[in-house]
Amino acid sequence: MPKAFVLINTETGFMDEVLKELSKIKGVKEAYSVYGVYDIIAKVEAETMEGLKDIVTWKIRKISNVRTTLTMIVIEEA
Repeated sequence: MPKAFVLINTETGFMDEVLKELSKIKGVKEAYSVYGVYDIIAKVEAETMEGLKDIVTWKIRKISNVRTTLTMIVIEEA
């Protein structure tokens, strides 16, 4: 099952709103606000790579007040 971690930058002051919207997306297994260069990190899983791409491209990136994303696809688990 393909997995990825998505690092998300939000518009200033909208972290909580974006986290709430992420929790509604099927495939987003975990999401946390973080300190540093990015505002949120989300763990995403899908049945296929195409499904993973769809979640990131058509759901996460389309959330209001999401400025940028960086997706890191998991290639191997410990």
